[in-house]
Amino acid sequence: MHNLGFALDGAWQVLLAGLALGAGLPILFALGIRSLAWGAGSVTTGVTTVEGPRRPIGTVIGYALFAVVVVGVLLGLTFIVASGFGYKLDFSHVYPTIIEK
Repeated sequence: MHNLGFALDGAWQVLLAGLALGAGLPILFALGIRSLAWGAGSVTTGVTTVEGPRRPIGTVIGYALFAVVVVGVLLGLTFIVASGFGYKLDFSHVYPTIIEK
């Protein structure tokens, strides 16, 4: 009966990682695009463009979300390259480090 619990625990971890890395980064990218559009203040509907107030906080949030996406992609590439060379990515410190296996 414990095997079912172990299997469900492993499945939950895979689902969580898939949502965070598989769907999470594209969602953050889309929110960054939307935030930049909100920060620009103009709305385009078909042919007409209506100018509105600029919102600098929207631009800052958009660039911050893009930075999170870039860091996630770079960490993923670092993990792949490090494991290919026989190293592993360690998160025991505040920042990730590459150590030998």
